[in-house]
Amino acid sequence: MSTYDVAVIGGGIVGSAIARLLGGTALSVALLEARDDVGDGTSKANTAILHTGFDAKPGTLESRLVARGYDLLGEYAQATGIPVERTGALLVAWTPEQLDALPGLRDKAGRNGYTACEIVDAAEVYRRVPDLGAGALGGLTVPGESIICTWTTNLALATDAVNRGVRLLRGHRVTEVRTGAETTRLTTTAGEVTARWVINAAGLGADAIDALFGYDRFTVTPRRGELLVFDKLARPLAPCIVLPVPSSAGKGVLVSPTIYGNVMVGPTAEDLTDRTATGTSEAGLEFLREKGAALMPRLMEEEVTATYAGLRAAIGQDDYLIDLDAGRRYLLVGGIRSTGLTAGMAIAEHLGELLAGHLDLTERAGLPAPPRMPNLGEAFERPYQDAAAIAADPEYGRIVCFCERVTRGEIRDALASVVPPAGLDGLRRRTRAMNGRCQGFYCGARVREIFEGEAE
Repeated sequence: MSTYDVAVIGGGIVGSAIARLLGGTALSVALLEARDDVGDGTSKANTAILHTGFDAKPGTLESRLVARGYDLLGEYAQATGIPVERTGALLVAWTPEQLDALPGLRDKAGRNGYTACEIVDAAEVYRRVPDLGAGALGGLTVPGESIICTWTTNLALATDAVNRGVRLLRGHRVTEVRTGAETTRLTTTAGEVTARWVINAAGLGADAIDALFGYDRFTVTPRRGELLVFDKLARPLAPCIVLPVPSSAGKGVLVSPTIYGNVMVGPTAEDLTDRTATGTSEAGLEFLREKGAALMPRLMEEEVTATYAGLRAAIGQDDYLIDLDAGRRYLLVGGIRSTGLTAGMAIAEHLGELLAGHLDLTERAGLPAPPRMPNLGEAFERPYQDAAAIAADPEYGRIVCFCERVTRGEIRDALASVVPPAGLDGLRRRTRAMNGRCQGFYCGARVREIFEGEAE
């Protein structure tokens, strides 16, 4: 059995970013994911916003890492082809109290190092978003807020890690930890893995892994966020991200365009005990419809093409919980909420700083170039639109999923990729197949046939 220098537990965005960074050194690294695919937990279902960090709590680790991650991920997206649309955002004040809060929010953004926010009057609010409901009193602009593809982000980081030599071990749920003088032995559902250092980036399961190391310092509460996704015909109604003014109850419900050309409304925020409860609820969807009707009545006349829910790892504090136990050669990365999409690469960088005194993290020469990812963004050229690509390979002109215009060539490429999908959900996240109006009703059988044929 091989002994790795580092085992990273958790193949979400944060774990994949950490594995990618460590994979760029001379260290041997294993990335353990409990599920059968990377990004199949918290990372796959969030609001997919590249945050400036304007509204983070000033002075926190989260504030610093989100701001840093915004730059790092923005640059990485350009290098790898992760689709990003710089739509900007607008906080809308609907009450005098919310209007009075805008100067404080602008000042808070400044304390976080973001100085581009401007207070605008009601006329400017409606000029920017004409289809808002009646009654807006003013707003605060956040021009740097953007939308991004969270699926491609996770896959790019994991692919980059594997290309750098990281061993990706899917279906390896850690069930027992035995620490020794020099190594730690991890018992998993697919065998044992031995490593000199262990990094816990297990998301919703981070507290359970922490307990296996003998700690009792935090509990993850799965916080369910449900969202409504509207048809692409609704996209002109939401030219930018529309945010509520946050209150003591939370950040509230937003209206946002998506990178795939849709519009979404959400999320809810419901604390649960079941860490697998990713189904939507009648009460949650009714709540979103009521909120949506007040925010943007015309949007409620459009077709809903999908509903989904994601679970965030709430730990009852307003910051990330990142801690190094040098004696046990163990590093915890806990309480990473939805901002982890933006902060992931900065979290990895921060861990590199913490580990620098214990491991040689010198970047080795001759690293492979970052992977070039397939574009899933509606605002950019897709294979079915690329005459040159179709001329070179007719499979890019053979559409399989007509709702999302996904071609046979894209599905083939996903199945032959460095981190191929283990199932149809993974294929959906890599290509958008079965993700449109019909939700796979028309193309699902054909997609499955292709998947199973390629798998054989």
